[in-house]
Amino acid sequence: MKPILLASAAAIAISGVVTLLPATAQTSGSAAQPAQNPLLADWTGPYAGVPPFGSVRPDMFPPAFEAAIAERRAEIAAIVNNRAAPTFANTIEAYERSGERLGRVQAVFGVMTSNMTTPDYQRLEREWGPRLSAASDEIVLNPQFFNRVKAVYDGRQSAGLSAEQQRVVTRLYESMVRRGANLNPEQKQQLTAYNQQLATLFAQFSEKVLADESTHIAVTEADLTGVPADVKAAAAAAARERGLPAGQFAIINTRSAVDPVLTFADNRELRQRVWQAFVNRGDNNGANDTNATIREIVRLRAERARLLGFANHAEWRMQDTMAGTPARAQELMMRVWPAAVARVNEEVAEQQAMARSLGHDITIEPWDYRYYMEKIRKQRFNLSQEEIKPYFELNNMTQAMFHMAGQLYGLQFREITGQVPTWHPDVKAYHVTNQAGEDVGVFYADNYARTGKRSGAWATTYRSRSGLLGNDIVLGSNNNNFAKPEAGQPALLSIDDAETLFHEFGHAIHYFLSDVRYPSLGGTPRDFVEYPSQVHENWLLTPEILTRFARHYQTGAPMPQALVDRIQQASTFNQGFATVEYLSSALVDMAMHTRPDGVTDPDAFERETLASLGMPRELVMRHRLPQFNHLFSSDAYSAGYYSYLWSETMDADTWAAFEEAGNVWDPATAQRFARTLLSTGNVIDRAEAYRQFRGRDPDVAALLRKRGFPTGTTQPAQPPRRSGERG
Repeated sequence: MKPILLASAAAIAISGVVTLLPATAQTSGSAAQPAQNPLLADWTGPYAGVPPFGSVRPDMFPPAFEAAIAERRAEIAAIVNNRAAPTFANTIEAYERSGERLGRVQAVFGVMTSNMTTPDYQRLEREWGPRLSAASDEIVLNPQFFNRVKAVYDGRQSAGLSAEQQRVVTRLYESMVRRGANLNPEQKQQLTAYNQQLATLFAQFSEKVLADESTHIAVTEADLTGVPADVKAAAAAAARERGLPAGQFAIINTRSAVDPVLTFADNRELRQRVWQAFVNRGDNNGANDTNATIREIVRLRAERARLLGFANHAEWRMQDTMAGTPARAQELMMRVWPAAVARVNEEVAEQQAMARSLGHDITIEPWDYRYYMEKIRKQRFNLSQEEIKPYFELNNMTQAMFHMAGQLYGLQFREITGQVPTWHPDVKAYHVTNQAGEDVGVFYADNYARTGKRSGAWATTYRSRSGLLGNDIVLGSNNNNFAKPEAGQPALLSIDDAETLFHEFGHAIHYFLSDVRYPSLGGTPRDFVEYPSQVHENWLLTPEILTRFARHYQTGAPMPQALVDRIQQASTFNQGFATVEYLSSALVDMAMHTRPDGVTDPDAFERETLASLGMPRELVMRHRLPQFNHLFSSDAYSAGYYSYLWSETMDADTWAAFEEAGNVWDPATAQRFARTLLSTGNVIDRAEAYRQFRGRDPDVAALLRKRGFPTGTTQPAQPPRRSGERG
């Protein structure tokens, strides 16, 4: 899950998301001229204008970038060349207003490279990534611009600024300092070189992982004994798309295709083949091997951090987070890790007993875990994924999440597919209004996996609410990778898929409710971003959602109460697996990025770190390093994968607040939650905002209880030390 929360280019250039390009940059190939380029036109149509998703081509982007960058450069030059003394209005507000056209071009480019990529778009990413990075540095490292920002910062307390304006100034100044504004010219040149090299490597990594995820394993129907009919139908459709002979099925090397096979396939040899292909994405010693790319990324990050005056990459990346330091993030992770490992050991013992009871003379291996845990779920709770999935039809679950948004926050969703451009025929669009019937925005739902779409699930905004810019109508999307059914067949979701649907929709609720004046305060710290998404997962398994919307796809009958009860009883089932799978990834991420000299061998580092943590041999990291897009397709979640656990601590404690109200749909609690946390962006410190909502800091015990772990007060286990590391 990798949300990209776009405000204006001004708001995000400093974070490194939206960047500029030197005017002298040349591009290869023919290109659409700016005068005829829809990417450069103001967005038109309903809802204050919408992106022209359906009419863009790769050749339109180079001239669009050049023209938008030239406009942005002129806007920055106007700030720098202003002869009047620097003020909040002529420097900070002017910067906040700049770059809107570039932001729009970047928004569409992000969709095409994430949701609809082709070799042409991959070439554009490789070609333009370094240039965009260099142009971003052009602003951050501009001494004249920084001097004006610093002048406003130095006089902020005597200039009659509001607290919110002071926060805008302070955050901009501190961000520029973190990104090298105080370096000397030679150091700035070196920093820019690092950033350009990293941009190239990020594009290479993404391209290689996507190539491995586009591969498949061809099987016959006899191989798929035990696999549900809807999963086989999707594999049959994938085989036809790839031109395989009749009677063959294709297991695509993505999580949405692989997990059901690992859960249900009786053929152990097939499970092993599928598992090995999936966990070795990017690690096959071939053209798509990413280990050398990772080595360079981590080395360059370490050198950049040292240049910027930080002990390591993690210390640098965590400056603007709620955790603040790697040590605080590590402390939370190690509070949970021992309990999670202990639960895995219990789960493995149960699986081994289940295998013996079935006459299977085996030792549990990673490709067996899901298979035998599903059988244990069936035995213990008389519950299986196959019993649940007929009630979790995608359209019904979409209406369920809309119901949640309406009941809690008064948001209403009406389908308008066909009335606004989309980037693919599968994308649905919805008009969003509030309780008073006023326009709130447009929501795009891109739910199905396809060739050229990166794996995972994420949320994106294309226009955010900002009082300064007069933007009231938000445009945003959820992007999932559910297996697309055959024509005329329903899309049936597992519980994990349905939780993903609600998770990403939590991001959407967050950006539709956000209401700030200054674009730069629209985003939030990385370890807060996942909090609104994770808390909204909780409503999926509430009785109201299950009884009203979990209806059998064939009969329309509501989910029986007995089945609802069994789902509730199994709510903490398999939490050892889920926690260790995730948390091992977060711990390896942090260990890697706290090394001051970087890593020389990613595979060896992964093995050694997991061994030092006592990683159970029966499972692997949710994202092994060779395919860890969160870490190596950008800087966004590097030294930050812990964020999900940090956010979940607030999520669990927030859910407890709703439970304490006596009704998880309590309107007063929902209104307070929206008012203090969801609508306020980063206007005040997020920890202080949380205290305003809850009256205290979040309680970690709520997280442990939610996962079914003991909540004792024993001292957390200490993280392993490596030579040269500081504690």
